[in-house]
Amino acid sequence: MYAGDVAARFDVTRSAISQHLGVLTEVGLVKAERQGRQRLYRIESSGIARLQDEIASFWTHELDELARDADRLADARRTHAPHTPEEKT
Repeated sequence: MYAGDVAARFDVTRSAISQHLGVLTEVGLVKAERQGRQRLYRIESSGIARLQDEIASFWTHELDELARDADRLADARRTHAPHTPEEKT
């Protein structure tokens, strides 16, 4: 996908998309292939696999507990949220 194609999907400038793609290329998450004046960007599967491994290495039991606690808290707030009176028509 070209930077312009990516930019068309987001509400940011083409310049911002190009900068982000540059960073993703530097860290090995995408690969850029020059085609004339443009660059074709592709996902680098080995880079994505490394990222998944890195995330998995710090996602511990404690973080799982924190996520469960946050879900419980959100559920409790939804359950105990004040109800607005229905309008009479």
